[in-house]
Amino acid sequence: MLFSKFTGIAILAVATTSFAQSCCNSVTSSSDPATALLLGLLGVVVQGVDIPIGIGCSPITVVGVSGTSCTSDPVNCSDIVTEQLIGIDCTPVNVGA
Repeated sequence: MLFSKFTGIAILAVATTSFAQSCCNSVTSSSDPATALLLGLLGVVVQGVDIPIGIGCSPITVVGVSGTSCTSDPVNCSDIVTEQLIGIDCTPVNVGA
C-alpha cells in the first residue's frame, strides 16, 4: 500500500520541473480568458484564481555556456510543465539586488 504512494509521487515529479530562474516569452494571469483557454486545451490544471502563468518558458542557462540568453525579464516559476513549456506561479526576478 505504501509503495503505491511513492509511485504516485515519482510520476508527479516527472510531469513538472522546478527551475530557479526561467525565461518566458510572456507572463499573464490564469484569469485571462485566452490563457485559461490555452491551459484548458493543454490539460494544465492551476489551483487558484489569479495565478501568474508564464508562456514559452525555458530555464535560464549560464551566459556563454550554451549561447542562449533571455531577451525578456527573468522570472521564478514554482513549476514548469515541461511538455508545454508553461510556467506556473511566475514572479519577476530582481536582478539588480
